[in-house]
Amino acid sequence: MRVFSILAAVMIAAAVLPARAADPSPASVFAGARKAQVADGVHFDGFVTIGGIRQYVSVRGRHKDAPIILFLHGGPGFTSIPTSYVFMAPWEEYFTVAQYDQRGAGKTYGANDPEKIRPTMTMARMLDDAEEMAAWLRKTYGRDKIVLMGHSWGSILGVKLAQRHPDWFYAYVGIGQGVEFGKSEAAGYRSTLAKAEKAGNAQAVAELKALAPFPDAAHPERNLQNLGKERAWLAFYHGATWRGTENDYDEIGRLSPDITAKDWDDRNKGLNFSLGVLWPEVEKLDFSSTTDFGCPVFLFEGRHDLNVNADLAAQWFKTIKAPRKKLIWFEDSGHQVFEEEPGKTLVSLVENILPLTAPPRR
Repeated sequence: MRVFSILAAVMIAAAVLPARAADPSPASVFAGARKAQVADGVHFDGFVTIGGIRQYVSVRGRHKDAPIILFLHGGPGFTSIPTSYVFMAPWEEYFTVAQYDQRGAGKTYGANDPEKIRPTMTMARMLDDAEEMAAWLRKTYGRDKIVLMGHSWGSILGVKLAQRHPDWFYAYVGIGQGVEFGKSEAAGYRSTLAKAEKAGNAQAVAELKALAPFPDAAHPERNLQNLGKERAWLAFYHGATWRGTENDYDEIGRLSPDITAKDWDDRNKGLNFSLGVLWPEVEKLDFSSTTDFGCPVFLFEGRHDLNVNADLAAQWFKTIKAPRKKLIWFEDSGHQVFEEEPGKTLVSLVENILPLTAPPRR
C-alpha cells in the first residue's frame, strides 16, 4: 500500500507539471538556468552609450549588495562573454561581474559601422572607454569603489586605468599581465622554436625560422603579418593553453546561451579588425618603469604562459610599489588562467580580493 501511495503521488505530481519542451537546445537550457540564478540579484544585458557609440554590457550577480568586478577582456577584440557562462557563474555568488564587448569587438562591433569607428580605434580611446565603463558602474549601482580586473590586452588598459583612478578600485587584478611586449614576443618565439627543434618537428622549425627575426623591430609591419603563424605553433606547444587546446574553448563559446550565430561571426570579424588597427600600438608597450600604484595589485599568472610571458610579469611584479601586492601562480595554466583553473581562480578571488571590499571595522 505504501509503495502504491508513493507511486500515485509521483504520477499526480507529474501530471500537474507544465509540459516540457521537446529536445531543448543546450543554449536554451543554460539561458534559463542562468536567469534563475540571478532572479534576486543583478542582471543587465544590453547596450550602453560609451565613448559616443553603443557598446554591449553584461552585469550579473546573485546578490544586489555584492562588490562589483569590472572585467576587461583580452585581444584586442577577444571578447570574454561567449565563454564566461562556464567559468564566471561561481564568481557571481560572491561578486557582481561586469563585462563589455570593447570598441570594435563582439556585439559592439556588430552594432557599429567598423569604418566609422576605425579612426577612433586607439589605445587612448580604449582607455577612455574603460574609464567611462567604470564610472557608469559606480554611478548606476551606487558604489564608491569596484574591483578592476584585466586579462592580456585588458591588462594594459587595467594598469593604465588603475594608475589614473586608484581611488576608484579596491584592487587591480592582472591576469596574463602584459609588461614589455617586444621582449614577451621574442621570448615566446624563442621558446616555441626550441620546443619544435627538440621535438624534431621539421615543418614547425622551417616555418618558424622563416619568420625571423620575430618580432622585427626594423620592419614592424611584418609582425602582425607573421603573428598568426607564430601563435599557431606557440599554441601547438602549449604556450597558450597548457591543457587542451584553444579550439576547445572556442567550441564552448559557440554553445553560449549569451550569443547568437551572428554574434559569433561578429566576434571573429571584430577580433581581426581590432588586432589590425591596435597591434602597432600594443607591440610598443613597455610598463618596465610603471611601478607605483595607489591601490592594491594582484597578478594571477599561468606558469606556462608564453602568449604573454609570465616570467616577465613576475620580474616586473618585484619592482611594484603598492599598498598591498601579491603574485599568485597557476601551475596548470597557460594564458587562459580562469578557463584552465576556474576553481583556483574563484578561491583566489574569494580569499584575496573579497576581504578588501569589506567595510572597515569600527
